[in-house]
Amino acid sequence: MASLILLIVNPSVNANGRLPLDKLKLPPGFSIAIYAEVENPRQLAIDDHGTLYAGSRSAGKVHAIRDLDQDGFAEQVTVIAQDLLMPSGIAIHDNHLFIAAVDKLYRSAPLSATTGTDTPLTLIFSGLPKDRHHGWKFIDFGPDDLMYIPVGAPCNICLSDDPIYASIQTLDLGAESLSLQPFALGVRNSVGFTWHPNDKALWFTDNGRDHLGDDAPDCELNIAPERGLHFGYPYEHGNGLRDPEFGDAAGNLRFRQPALALGPHVAPLGITFGEQLTFPEAYQAALFIAEHGSWNRSATAGHTGHRVTLAQSTAEGLVQTVFIEGWLQNNKAWGRPADVLVHPDGSLLIADDLANVIYRVTYRQSTAS
Repeated sequence: MASLILLIVNPSVNANGRLPLDKLKLPPGFSIAIYAEVENPRQLAIDDHGTLYAGSRSAGKVHAIRDLDQDGFAEQVTVIAQDLLMPSGIAIHDNHLFIAAVDKLYRSAPLSATTGTDTPLTLIFSGLPKDRHHGWKFIDFGPDDLMYIPVGAPCNICLSDDPIYASIQTLDLGAESLSLQPFALGVRNSVGFTWHPNDKALWFTDNGRDHLGDDAPDCELNIAPERGLHFGYPYEHGNGLRDPEFGDAAGNLRFRQPALALGPHVAPLGITFGEQLTFPEAYQAALFIAEHGSWNRSATAGHTGHRVTLAQSTAEGLVQTVFIEGWLQNNKAWGRPADVLVHPDGSLLIADDLANVIYRVTYRQSTAS
C-alpha cells in the first residue's frame, strides 16, 4: 500500500517563521492563521468527510488536507495526484473529486475519510483546448448539476475562429455523449465563479487584457442570470473601453456590462459568498474575492491586487471594499491569494499559491467594554 505523505503544521510558528502574518491588516475582531502548508494551492474544495482538497498550477499536484483533531489546523497533507498538467481546478460532486488539467477532466473513485495516494483517477473528457496560455481553469457544478468550465482566450488579445475560446462552457456528465455547450461568451479569462444563494445567477470574475497601460482596463466582476450573454471580449473591456484593435469589429453585438469594475490588473481569481460564515451579518451577505495581483504593472505605478476584497450590495449598487491586505510590501508581494472557501466550521479559508499555504480566518467579537 502506498504510504501517506505527511506534513505536520505547528500553528504557533507561522510556517516556520517565514511568513510575516503581522503585516496583514484585517477588520477588528478578525484573526488569520496558517491552516496548512501546501505546495502551490489554487482552487479549494471540501468533501462531506471534512477533507479539504487543493489543486495547483505549477506543482502539477492535487493535495488532500485533513484537520485530524478538529483544532482548526491541518496536521495531514497528502499528495493524491501528481504529474498532471496545471491541475488548478477541482470540484466535488456526488462524492467524487473532479480535476481539470488543461484539456483533460478526471474523476476520482468514491471519496472516503481516508482517501490517499492510492486513489485511482478516470479520464472522463478530453475535448478541451490544449493551449497553456490561459489553459489552467477552475471548475464547479452549478445548481443545475452541470459542470461549468471557463475556457480562456489563447492569447492576450485576439479574435479566434473557434467560438469555444473566451467563454464559459457547461458539460452534462449525465448525458450519453459528452459535449460542451456555451453558457457565457466574450469572457477573456475567468478563473473564479459561484452562484448567488438566492436567485442562482452565475457570478464570475474576469481578468482584463494587458498592454493598454498601467491603469486600463479594469478587471471585472460579472453576473450572468441566463445563458447566451456576451461580456465584450475582445471588442471592449471593463466599463465600455473599446479595444484599439478589435473594437470596430463588434458590429451589432450587444454586451453585458460588468456588475463591478475591480480596478486595473488586480487579477481576480476565486470568489465565494459568505452566507455560511460565522462572521457579522454584513460579511455573510458579501462576496469575497481573491485578488491574485498584477504582474507587469510598472514600478512607478505600483502593483495592484494582492489582497482579498468584498463586493457588497448597497442602495447605490455593488461597492468594493478591502477585507485583507498586506501581502504587498514596498511593491513586492510575499503572498498571492488564489481562492477563497467557506469551511463547514464557519471560518474562511484562503489559498496562497506564492507563500504555499492555506490560511484560516476567524472572527471573535471583542468582550471589552
